[in-house]
Amino acid sequence: MNLIIRLLINALAVLILSYILSGVTVDGYLGAIIVAVVLSILNLFVKPILVIFTLPVTIVTLGLFLFVINALIILLADKLIDGFSVTSFWWALIFSVLLSILQSILQSLFKEKEA
Repeated sequence: MNLIIRLLINALAVLILSYILSGVTVDGYLGAIIVAVVLSILNLFVKPILVIFTLPVTIVTLGLFLFVINALIILLADKLIDGFSVTSFWWALIFSVLLSILQSILQSLFKEKEA
C-alpha cells in the first residue's frame, strides 16, 4: 500500500512540474502515473549501473555529477514514454532537481497527515 501511495505522490509531483515548466509535458494524470512508474524502475535498475561507471567523475565533482545522471534518467524516460516529453538536457536537469524537492515536500506532508 505504501508503494502505491508513493507512486501516486510522485505522479502528482510530475504533473505539477509539467504545468510549471514549459520544457516538460505530460499527457494527463495517467501519463504522470506511467512516468512515475518508469522513473522508479529506471532508478532501481539503470541508475546504480550509471553511478558505478561514473564513480570517478562523481568523486571528483563531489557528487554533483549525480545531477547529470538524474537528468539522463529523465531523458531516457522521455524516449521510452510517448506521453512524456522533455525538450532538452537543461530542462531534464531542472525537472530532476525540482522533482526531488517536490517529492520530499509532498511525502513529508503525507506523513504528517498519517500521524
